[in-house]
Amino acid sequence: MKRMKRMMVVVAAMLLPQQLLACTGITLHTTAGAPVPARTIEWAGNDLESCYAIVPRGYEQRSFTPGGQKDGMAFTARYGYVGLAVQQPEFVVDGMNEAGLAAGLFYFPAYGKYEDYDAAKKETTVSDLQLVSWILSNFKTIDEVKEAIRKIHIVTIDPRGSTVHWRITEEGGRQVVLEIVDRQLRFHENTLGVLTNSPGFDWHLTNLNNYVNLAPGPVSERKVGDMQLRAFGGGGGLLGIPGDVTPPSRFVRAAFYQTTAPRFSDGEKTVMQAFHILNNFDIPTGIQFADGQQVPDIPSATQWTVASDISNRRIYYRTMHNSTIRCFDLKAIRFDKVKYQWAPLDAVKKQTYEMVKVK
Repeated sequence: MKRMKRMMVVVAAMLLPQQLLACTGITLHTTAGAPVPARTIEWAGNDLESCYAIVPRGYEQRSFTPGGQKDGMAFTARYGYVGLAVQQPEFVVDGMNEAGLAAGLFYFPAYGKYEDYDAAKKETTVSDLQLVSWILSNFKTIDEVKEAIRKIHIVTIDPRGSTVHWRITEEGGRQVVLEIVDRQLRFHENTLGVLTNSPGFDWHLTNLNNYVNLAPGPVSERKVGDMQLRAFGGGGGLLGIPGDVTPPSRFVRAAFYQTTAPRFSDGEKTVMQAFHILNNFDIPTGIQFADGQQVPDIPSATQWTVASDISNRRIYYRTMHNSTIRCFDLKAIRFDKVKYQWAPLDAVKKQTYEMVKVK
C-alpha cells in the first residue's frame, strides 16, 4: 500500500501543468573526445524525494503496468549500475552502468504517444519510468538497445500522465535520442549533445537556424550617422539569445554555451565545467507560478544536477538542498558482490557551509 501511494504521487506530479516540467541536458567532451553527459531535472510542484540506487549484477526487477500492478516484464541485470531515481528507487531517471553506457529520461509532454497497453503482452511490457533501468541492466552499446527494444512494449503507468523521451550515450561518444511518436520508435543521432523537452528533437535542431546571427565574443563598433555605437560589455555576440525557461529557449542557450566551452584533458575538469554551464539553467521556484498562486516550499525548481564521466566510470551530483558535489566511483563498486541498496540523495536536507576563521 505504501509503495502504491508513492507511485501515485509520481503520477499526480506528472499531471501538473506543463510549465512545471523542465530538464536540460548537455554533453561535453575532453580533448581526447571522451563524453561527459550532464543534465538538470526540474519540478516546481513538490520535492521529488529523489534517491540513488546501486544495482548489482543478477538483480531481478519487474515492471509496473497501468493501474499500479507490478506484473510487467521481469528483467535481470547483466551489468551493474548506479542510478538516480525520483520518488522510489525503481524509477531511475538517469544513470550509468559498469559497461560504460549512460541513459536518462526527459519529460516530453503533448508530443509523444505510446502504444496502448495490452494485458496479454504484459510479460514483454516495460513502463516508461523504468526503461532507463532496463537499458542500464542489459546493454553496452546503442545498437544493442536498438535491436532489443523493438521486441518489448513501452507504456505509461497512468495514461493521463506526461510522455517522456530518452538520451543514451556510449563510452565512445555516440549519443542518440529516443522518442515514441504516434506509437512508433524514433531514434535520432544526437551529434550536438543537447536535449530539453517538447517539441520533438528534430524541431529543436531546425529552430537553431533562427539564431544563426549569434556568435561568441565581442561585437565590433559601428557608426550610425554621426553616432559611434559600442557594446556595453562582453558577450555582445550573444545579444538576442533567449533567456526564458521554455524548452526551445533552454535548448538554444544550452547549444551555444556547450559549443563555446573550452575542452579539458581530463574528465574531472570537464565534469566541473558541465556543472558551471548548468548553473545557467537553475530555475527559481517562484517564476513558474502566476501572481496569487501558492508557491511550494522547496528551495529551487531545479531539484538536482548530475554529470557522468563515462570513461572514468564516475557519476557526480548535487541537489537543491545541498550544492556540495558528491560522487560515485563505479570502478570501486564490486557489482558481483554488492547488495542492492538505495538511499536519499540528501541524508540531511541542509546546505553545508564552512565558517571562515579570521586570525
